[in-house]
Amino acid sequence: MGSSDLASLLNLSIAERIELVQDLWDSVAVDTAPQALQPHELTEIRHRLAEHLAHPQHVVAWAEVRRALGLSA
Repeated sequence: MGSSDLASLLNLSIAERIELVQDLWDSVAVDTAPQALQPHELTEIRHRLAEHLAHPQHVVAWAEVRRALGLSA
């Protein structure tokens, strides 16, 4: 997109720009198909699952994490 295209878009009214953004977002949602995992990603998931199954005591409840961060549980 050239700078003149951007300048033209910035000249639109706020309502027109919001509508444009919504249309763009909708097009992204439609065009975005689920992506297959890459082999290295699947390997990492399997590694992490194996680690979890081997050491389940390392699991921390979400409420505990929030408390440790000083957030409300």
